[in-house]
Amino acid sequence: MKFSDLQLCEQLQRAVRELGYDTPTPIQQQAIPPILSGKDIFGCAQTGTGKTAAFALPILDVLADGFRKGPRVLVLAPTRELAVQISESFAAYGKYVKFKQVVVFGGVSQRPQVDAIRRGVDVIIATPGRLLDLIEQRLVFLDRIETLVLDEADRMLDMGFIIPIRQIVKLIPEDRQTLFFSATVPPDIRDLANSMLTDPVSVAVAPVSSTTEMVEQRLYMVKRSDKRELLNHLLTEDLEGSVLVFTRTKRGADRVVKDLKAAGIRADALHGDKSQEARQRALRAFKSRQTRVLVATDIASRGIDISELPYVVNYDVPETPETYVHRIGRTGRAGMTGIAITLADREEASDIRAIEKLTKNPIPRIAEHPFASQEAEFDTRPVQPAARRGQRHSYSGGKTFSPPRFGRGRSGATSRR
Repeated sequence: MKFSDLQLCEQLQRAVRELGYDTPTPIQQQAIPPILSGKDIFGCAQTGTGKTAAFALPILDVLADGFRKGPRVLVLAPTRELAVQISESFAAYGKYVKFKQVVVFGGVSQRPQVDAIRRGVDVIIATPGRLLDLIEQRLVFLDRIETLVLDEADRMLDMGFIIPIRQIVKLIPEDRQTLFFSATVPPDIRDLANSMLTDPVSVAVAPVSSTTEMVEQRLYMVKRSDKRELLNHLLTEDLEGSVLVFTRTKRGADRVVKDLKAAGIRADALHGDKSQEARQRALRAFKSRQTRVLVATDIASRGIDISELPYVVNYDVPETPETYVHRIGRTGRAGMTGIAITLADREEASDIRAIEKLTKNPIPRIAEHPFASQEAEFDTRPVQPAARRGQRHSYSGGKTFSPPRFGRGRSGATSRR
Protein backbone atom coordinates (compact mmCIF):
# COMPACT_ATOMS: atom_id res chain seq x y z
CA MET A 1 0.00 0.00 0.00
CA LYS A 2 1.11 3.53 -0.82
CA PHE A 3 0.01 6.81 0.74
CA SER A 4 -1.59 7.60 -2.61
CA ASP A 5 -3.90 4.62 -2.06
CA LEU A 6 -5.35 6.17 1.09
CA GLN A 7 -8.43 8.32 0.66
CA LEU A 8 -6.72 11.50 1.84
CA CYS A 9 -7.39 14.87 0.24
CA GLU A 10 -4.93 16.32 -2.26
CA GLN A 11 -3.62 18.91 0.21
CA LEU A 12 -2.45 16.12 2.52
CA GLN A 13 -1.14 13.96 -0.31
CA ARG A 14 0.98 16.90 -1.43
CA ALA A 15 2.32 17.47 2.08
CA VAL A 16 3.31 13.83 2.67
CA ARG A 17 5.00 13.68 -0.74
CA GLU A 18 7.10 16.71 0.17
CA LEU A 19 8.00 15.07 3.49
CA GLY A 20 9.26 12.04 1.58
CA TYR A 21 6.53 9.68 2.80
CA ASP A 22 5.76 6.90 0.36
CA THR A 23 4.59 3.78 2.20
CA PRO A 24 2.42 4.13 5.32
CA THR A 25 3.54 2.27 8.43
CA PRO A 26 1.42 -0.65 9.70
CA ILE A 27 -0.36 1.51 12.29
CA GLN A 28 -1.15 4.07 9.59
CA GLN A 29 -2.45 1.43 7.20
CA GLN A 30 -4.71 -0.03 9.87
CA ALA A 31 -5.93 3.17 11.53
CA ILE A 32 -6.38 5.80 8.81
CA PRO A 33 -9.23 4.17 6.82
CA PRO A 34 -11.52 3.51 9.84
CA ILE A 35 -10.77 6.96 11.27
CA LEU A 36 -11.77 8.51 7.94
CA SER A 37 -15.04 6.58 8.12
CA GLY A 38 -15.77 8.01 11.58
CA LYS A 39 -15.00 4.91 13.65
CA ASP A 40 -13.62 4.97 17.18
CA ILE A 41 -10.12 3.48 17.48
CA PHE A 42 -8.38 1.48 20.20
CA GLY A 43 -4.74 1.49 19.16
CA CYS A 44 -1.93 -0.38 20.90
CA ALA A 45 1.29 1.08 19.54
CA GLN A 46 4.51 2.32 21.05
CA THR A 47 6.44 5.41 20.05
CA GLY A 48 8.28 5.34 16.75
CA THR A 49 5.55 3.47 14.85
CA GLY A 50 4.12 6.49 13.01
CA LYS A 51 1.24 6.79 15.45
CA THR A 52 0.94 10.60 15.31
CA ALA A 53 0.45 10.62 11.54
CA ALA A 54 -2.06 7.78 11.94
CA PHE A 55 -4.48 10.11 13.72
CA ALA A 56 -3.32 13.56 12.54
CA LEU A 57 -3.75 12.89 8.81
CA PRO A 58 -7.38 11.72 8.89
CA ILE A 59 -8.28 14.50 11.36
CA LEU A 60 -6.78 17.08 9.01
CA ASP A 61 -8.68 15.49 6.13
CA VAL A 62 -11.95 16.20 7.95
CA LEU A 63 -10.87 19.76 8.79
CA ALA A 64 -10.04 20.36 5.14
CA ASP A 65 -13.72 19.87 4.25
CA GLY A 66 -14.58 23.34 5.50
CA PHE A 67 -14.85 25.71 8.45
CA ARG A 68 -17.05 25.08 11.45
CA LYS A 69 -16.98 27.03 14.68
CA GLY A 70 -14.75 25.21 17.12
CA PRO A 71 -12.64 23.99 18.73
CA ARG A 72 -13.47 20.74 16.94
CA VAL A 73 -10.54 18.49 17.92
CA LEU A 74 -8.95 17.86 21.32
CA VAL A 75 -5.70 15.89 21.63
CA LEU A 76 -4.59 15.00 25.17
CA ALA A 77 -0.92 14.15 25.75
CA PRO A 78 0.97 13.31 28.96
CA THR A 79 3.87 15.78 28.68
CA ARG A 80 4.67 19.20 27.33
CA GLU A 81 7.31 17.80 24.99
CA LEU A 82 4.93 15.32 23.42
CA ALA A 83 2.23 17.99 23.04
CA VAL A 84 4.70 20.25 21.21
CA GLN A 85 5.83 17.35 19.00
CA ILE A 86 2.23 16.54 18.06
CA SER A 87 1.63 20.21 17.22
CA GLU A 88 4.69 20.22 14.97
CA SER A 89 3.36 17.15 13.18
CA PHE A 90 -0.05 18.75 12.64
CA ALA A 91 1.69 21.83 11.22
CA ALA A 92 3.83 19.75 8.84
CA TYR A 93 1.03 17.50 7.60
CA GLY A 94 -1.48 20.36 7.44
CA LYS A 95 0.81 22.72 5.54
CA TYR A 96 -1.78 23.16 2.80
CA VAL A 97 -4.90 22.88 4.98
CA LYS A 98 -6.53 25.98 6.42
CA PHE A 99 -6.79 25.28 10.14
CA LYS A 100 -5.67 26.79 13.43
CA GLN A 101 -4.24 25.02 16.44
CA VAL A 102 -2.98 25.84 19.93
CA VAL A 103 -0.76 23.92 22.33
CA VAL A 104 -1.87 24.14 25.97
CA PHE A 105 0.48 23.13 28.79
CA GLY A 106 1.62 24.31 32.20
CA GLY A 107 4.89 25.81 33.35
CA VAL A 108 4.46 28.94 31.21
CA SER A 109 2.11 31.92 31.17
CA GLN A 110 -1.39 30.96 30.10
CA ARG A 111 -2.08 34.30 28.42
CA PRO A 112 -0.73 33.47 24.91
CA GLN A 113 -2.64 30.18 24.96
CA VAL A 114 -5.88 31.89 26.02
CA ASP A 115 -5.42 34.63 23.40
CA ALA A 116 -5.03 32.00 20.67
CA ILE A 117 -8.18 30.20 21.81
CA ARG A 118 -10.15 33.45 21.83
CA ARG A 119 -9.06 34.18 18.26
CA GLY A 120 -10.51 30.82 17.26
CA VAL A 121 -8.87 27.41 16.86
CA ASP A 122 -9.82 24.09 15.28
CA VAL A 123 -7.42 21.89 17.25
CA ILE A 124 -6.39 22.02 20.91
CA ILE A 125 -3.38 19.90 21.86
CA ALA A 126 -3.10 19.87 25.64
CA THR A 127 -1.77 18.31 28.79
CA PRO A 128 -4.67 17.50 31.14
CA GLY A 129 -3.63 19.67 34.08
CA ARG A 130 -3.39 23.04 32.30
CA LEU A 131 -6.46 22.32 30.18
CA LEU A 132 -8.54 21.64 33.29
CA ASP A 133 -7.25 24.88 34.82
CA LEU A 134 -8.48 26.85 31.80
CA ILE A 135 -11.82 25.03 31.84
CA GLU A 136 -12.33 25.87 35.51
CA GLN A 137 -11.62 29.53 34.69
CA ARG A 138 -14.25 29.30 31.94
CA LEU A 139 -11.66 30.21 29.33
CA VAL A 140 -12.09 27.00 27.31
CA PHE A 141 -15.31 25.25 26.31
CA LEU A 142 -15.40 21.75 24.83
CA ASP A 143 -19.05 21.52 23.81
CA ARG A 144 -18.19 21.59 20.07
CA ILE A 145 -15.49 18.90 20.13
CA GLU A 146 -16.08 16.33 17.37
CA THR A 147 -12.91 14.23 17.80
CA LEU A 148 -11.08 13.36 21.02
CA VAL A 149 -7.60 11.81 20.94
CA LEU A 150 -5.87 10.28 23.97
CA ASP A 151 -2.22 9.72 23.11
CA GLU A 152 -0.01 7.53 25.35
CA ALA A 153 -2.91 6.91 27.71
CA ASP A 154 -0.87 4.52 29.85
CA ARG A 155 1.68 7.22 30.59
CA MET A 156 -1.08 9.67 31.51
CA LEU A 157 -2.44 7.19 34.03
CA ASP A 158 1.06 6.59 35.40
CA MET A 159 1.33 10.35 35.97
CA GLY A 160 -1.93 10.47 37.92
CA PHE A 161 -4.12 12.09 35.26
CA ILE A 162 -7.00 9.62 35.48
CA ILE A 163 -9.33 11.98 37.40
CA PRO A 164 -8.60 15.05 35.19
CA ILE A 165 -9.16 12.91 32.08
CA ARG A 166 -12.54 11.70 33.31
CA GLN A 167 -13.50 15.28 34.23
CA ILE A 168 -12.53 16.52 30.77
CA VAL A 169 -14.34 13.71 28.95
CA LYS A 170 -17.60 14.56 30.75
CA LEU A 171 -17.51 18.02 29.15
CA ILE A 172 -17.25 16.66 25.58
CA PRO A 173 -20.35 15.66 23.58
CA GLU A 174 -21.08 11.93 23.72
CA ASP A 175 -21.67 11.87 19.98
CA ARG A 176 -18.00 12.22 19.14
CA GLN A 177 -15.22 10.19 17.60
CA THR A 178 -12.66 8.93 20.12
CA LEU A 179 -9.17 7.78 19.19
CA PHE A 180 -7.44 6.00 22.07
CA PHE A 181 -3.75 5.06 21.89
CA SER A 182 -1.69 3.24 24.51
CA ALA A 183 1.61 1.37 24.43
CA THR A 184 0.51 -1.09 27.12
CA VAL A 185 -2.86 -2.55 28.10
CA PRO A 186 -3.07 -2.99 31.88
CA PRO A 187 -6.53 -3.40 33.48
CA ASP A 188 -6.97 0.31 34.26
CA ILE A 189 -6.36 1.17 30.60
CA ARG A 190 -8.96 -1.39 29.55
CA ASP A 191 -11.45 0.13 32.01
CA LEU A 192 -10.79 3.68 30.78
CA ALA A 193 -11.08 2.65 27.13
CA ASN A 194 -14.27 0.74 27.83
CA SER A 195 -15.85 3.86 29.35
CA MET A 196 -14.94 6.08 26.39
CA LEU A 197 -15.15 4.07 23.18
CA THR A 198 -18.11 2.92 21.13
CA ASP A 199 -17.79 -0.07 18.77
CA PRO A 200 -14.09 0.67 18.21
CA VAL A 201 -11.78 -0.77 15.62
CA SER A 202 -8.83 -2.32 17.47
CA VAL A 203 -5.36 -2.09 15.96
CA ALA A 204 -2.19 -3.45 17.57
CA VAL A 205 1.28 -2.80 16.19
CA ALA A 206 4.73 -3.49 17.67
CA PRO A 207 3.64 -4.70 21.10
CA VAL A 208 5.64 -3.37 24.01
CA SER A 209 7.15 -6.79 24.70
CA SER A 210 9.05 -6.74 21.41
CA THR A 211 12.39 -5.09 20.74
CA THR A 212 13.33 -4.09 17.22
CA GLU A 213 16.08 -5.96 15.40
CA MET A 214 17.45 -2.56 14.32
CA VAL A 215 18.80 -2.02 17.85
CA GLU A 216 21.91 -3.84 19.07
CA GLN A 217 21.66 -4.37 22.84
CA ARG A 218 24.60 -4.55 25.24
CA LEU A 219 24.71 -5.21 28.98
CA TYR A 220 27.68 -4.07 31.08
CA MET A 221 27.78 -5.50 34.61
CA VAL A 222 29.52 -2.97 36.82
CA LYS A 223 29.67 -1.85 40.45
CA ARG A 224 27.45 1.16 41.09
CA SER A 225 30.46 3.15 42.26
CA ASP A 226 32.09 2.59 38.83
CA LYS A 227 29.10 3.52 36.65
CA ARG A 228 30.21 7.14 36.29
CA GLU A 229 33.71 6.19 35.13
CA LEU A 230 32.40 3.51 32.77
CA LEU A 231 30.00 6.00 31.16
CA ASN A 232 32.83 8.50 30.70
CA HIS A 233 35.00 5.76 29.19
CA LEU A 234 32.29 4.72 26.73
CA LEU A 235 31.64 8.31 25.66
CA THR A 236 35.30 9.08 25.08
CA GLU A 237 36.53 5.76 23.68
CA ASP A 238 33.67 3.82 22.08
CA LEU A 239 30.65 5.97 21.21
CA GLU A 240 30.64 8.59 18.47
CA GLY A 241 27.82 11.08 18.08
CA SER A 242 24.72 11.91 20.10
CA VAL A 243 23.83 9.86 23.17
CA LEU A 244 20.57 9.81 25.14
CA VAL A 245 21.13 8.70 28.75
CA PHE A 246 18.27 7.59 31.03
CA THR A 247 18.21 7.86 34.81
CA ARG A 248 15.46 6.96 37.26
CA THR A 249 15.40 10.27 39.12
CA LYS A 250 15.72 13.99 38.45
CA ARG A 251 18.50 14.28 41.00
CA GLY A 252 20.33 11.42 39.31
CA ALA A 253 20.08 13.16 35.94
CA ASP A 254 21.56 16.37 37.35
CA ARG A 255 24.38 14.41 39.01
CA VAL A 256 25.30 12.62 35.77
CA VAL A 257 25.31 15.91 33.85
CA LYS A 258 27.57 17.51 36.46
CA ASP A 259 30.03 14.60 36.21
CA LEU A 260 30.03 14.67 32.39
CA LYS A 261 30.65 18.40 32.25
CA ALA A 262 33.53 17.98 34.69
CA ALA A 263 34.99 15.45 32.22
CA GLY A 264 34.68 17.97 29.39
CA ILE A 265 31.65 16.36 27.71
CA ARG A 266 28.84 18.65 26.50
CA ALA A 267 25.74 17.49 28.37
CA ASP A 268 22.39 18.76 29.59
CA ALA A 269 19.52 17.40 31.69
CA LEU A 270 15.84 17.05 30.82
CA HIS A 271 13.38 16.50 33.66
CA GLY A 272 10.26 17.88 35.30
CA ASP A 273 12.02 20.38 37.56
CA LYS A 274 13.31 22.29 34.54
CA SER A 275 11.27 25.25 33.28
CA GLN A 276 9.50 24.83 29.96
CA GLU A 277 11.92 27.25 28.32
CA ALA A 278 14.91 25.33 29.66
CA ARG A 279 13.48 22.00 28.49
CA GLN A 280 12.82 23.27 24.99
CA ARG A 281 16.28 24.83 24.86
CA ALA A 282 17.88 21.54 25.93
CA LEU A 283 15.95 19.63 23.26
CA ARG A 284 16.87 22.10 20.52
CA ALA A 285 20.55 21.97 21.47
CA PHE A 286 20.51 18.16 21.46
CA LYS A 287 18.70 17.88 18.13
CA SER A 288 21.09 20.40 16.54
CA ARG A 289 24.11 18.47 17.94
CA GLN A 290 25.24 21.47 20.02
CA THR A 291 24.84 19.23 23.07
CA ARG A 292 26.27 15.74 22.68
CA VAL A 293 24.62 14.01 25.65
CA LEU A 294 21.08 14.51 26.93
CA VAL A 295 20.34 12.95 30.31
CA ALA A 296 16.62 12.43 30.83
CA THR A 297 14.08 10.88 33.14
CA ASP A 298 11.41 8.68 31.57
CA ILE A 299 8.51 11.11 31.96
CA ALA A 300 10.45 14.04 30.51
CA SER A 301 11.69 11.93 27.59
CA ARG A 302 8.20 11.50 26.10
CA GLY A 303 8.18 13.64 22.98
CA ILE A 304 11.86 13.17 22.12
CA ASP A 305 11.74 12.14 18.48
CA ILE A 306 15.14 12.11 16.77
CA SER A 307 15.39 9.94 13.69
CA GLU A 308 19.21 9.69 13.68
CA LEU A 309 19.97 8.96 17.33
CA PRO A 310 22.75 6.33 17.36
CA TYR A 311 22.95 5.53 21.09
CA VAL A 312 20.77 5.10 24.15
CA VAL A 313 22.33 4.38 27.53
CA ASN A 314 20.41 3.07 30.55
CA TYR A 315 22.51 4.52 33.36
CA ASP A 316 19.90 3.13 35.72
CA VAL A 317 17.98 -0.03 34.83
CA PRO A 318 14.26 0.84 34.75
CA GLU A 319 12.03 -0.67 37.41
CA THR A 320 9.41 -1.80 34.90
CA PRO A 321 10.46 -3.93 31.90
CA GLU A 322 8.08 -2.15 29.50
CA THR A 323 9.98 1.07 30.16
CA TYR A 324 13.17 -0.61 28.93
CA VAL A 325 11.53 -1.34 25.58
CA HIS A 326 10.33 2.25 25.29
CA ARG A 327 13.77 3.59 26.15
CA ILE A 328 15.76 1.57 23.65
CA GLY A 329 13.11 2.31 21.02
CA ARG A 330 14.43 5.86 20.90
CA THR A 331 17.27 4.60 18.73
CA GLY A 332 17.10 2.42 15.61
CA ARG A 333 14.29 4.48 14.08
CA ALA A 334 13.37 5.54 10.55
CA GLY A 335 15.31 2.64 9.02
CA MET A 336 18.49 3.45 10.96
CA THR A 337 20.39 1.08 13.23
CA GLY A 338 21.19 1.91 16.84
CA ILE A 339 22.91 0.64 19.96
CA ALA A 340 21.29 0.41 23.40
CA ILE A 341 23.68 0.07 26.34
CA THR A 342 22.64 -0.86 29.88
CA LEU A 343 24.84 -0.41 32.95
CA ALA A 344 23.67 -2.75 35.72
CA ASP A 345 24.90 -3.47 39.22
CA ARG A 346 24.07 -6.43 41.44
CA GLU A 347 21.04 -4.72 42.97
CA GLU A 348 19.51 -4.39 39.50
CA ALA A 349 19.78 -8.10 38.66
CA SER A 350 16.07 -8.73 39.26
CA ASP A 351 15.18 -5.86 36.92
CA ILE A 352 17.33 -7.39 34.18
CA ARG A 353 15.61 -10.75 34.69
CA ALA A 354 12.21 -9.06 34.38
CA ILE A 355 13.22 -7.39 31.12
CA GLU A 356 14.46 -10.65 29.62
CA LYS A 357 11.31 -12.44 30.75
CA LEU A 358 9.17 -9.85 28.98
CA THR A 359 11.17 -9.75 25.74
CA LYS A 360 11.91 -13.51 25.83
CA ASN A 361 15.49 -12.83 24.79
CA PRO A 362 18.70 -12.38 26.79
CA ILE A 363 20.57 -9.09 26.62
CA PRO A 364 24.10 -9.83 25.31
CA ARG A 365 26.72 -9.37 28.05
CA ILE A 366 29.91 -7.41 27.51
CA ALA A 367 32.26 -9.27 29.82
CA GLU A 368 35.48 -7.43 28.98
CA HIS A 369 35.63 -3.73 29.83
CA PRO A 370 37.93 -1.60 32.04
CA PHE A 371 35.60 -1.79 35.06
CA ALA A 372 34.71 -5.47 34.92
CA SER A 373 35.24 -7.33 38.19
CA GLN A 374 34.05 -10.46 39.88
CA GLU A 375 32.28 -8.29 42.46
CA ALA A 376 30.27 -6.59 39.70
CA GLU A 377 29.04 -9.85 38.13
CA PHE A 378 25.72 -11.37 38.99
CA ASP A 379 23.63 -14.30 37.86
CA THR A 380 20.71 -12.98 35.84
CA ARG A 381 19.89 -16.44 34.51
CA PRO A 382 18.92 -15.13 31.06
CA VAL A 383 15.82 -16.64 29.50
CA GLN A 384 15.98 -18.78 26.41
CA PRO A 385 15.56 -16.94 23.10
CA ALA A 386 12.19 -16.94 21.38
CA ALA A 387 11.60 -20.32 19.73
CA ARG A 388 11.17 -19.00 16.23
CA ARG A 389 10.94 -15.82 14.26
CA GLY A 390 7.42 -14.53 13.90
CA GLN A 391 6.24 -16.11 17.16
CA ARG A 392 3.39 -14.17 18.72
CA HIS A 393 4.63 -11.76 21.39
CA SER A 394 2.97 -11.34 24.75
CA TYR A 395 2.31 -8.36 26.95
CA SER A 396 3.21 -7.88 30.59
CA GLY A 397 2.16 -10.72 32.80
CA GLY A 398 2.57 -13.19 29.94
CA LYS A 399 -0.96 -12.68 28.65
CA THR A 400 -1.51 -12.60 24.92
CA PHE A 401 -2.91 -9.24 23.81
CA SER A 402 -6.56 -9.09 22.98
CA PRO A 403 -8.49 -5.85 22.48
CA PRO A 404 -10.77 -4.65 25.27
CA ARG A 405 -14.36 -5.76 25.25
CA PHE A 406 -16.55 -2.75 24.85
CA GLY A 407 -20.19 -2.01 25.56
CA ARG A 408 -22.95 -1.87 23.02
CA GLY A 409 -22.50 0.85 20.44
CA ARG A 410 -24.69 3.41 18.84
CA SER A 411 -27.32 1.65 16.76
CA GLY A 412 -26.68 2.07 13.11
CA ALA A 413 -23.77 4.47 13.60
CA THR A 414 -21.24 3.78 10.88
CA SER A 415 -19.90 7.23 10.03
CA ARG A 416 -19.84 10.67 11.51
CA ARG A 417 -18.55 12.45 8.44
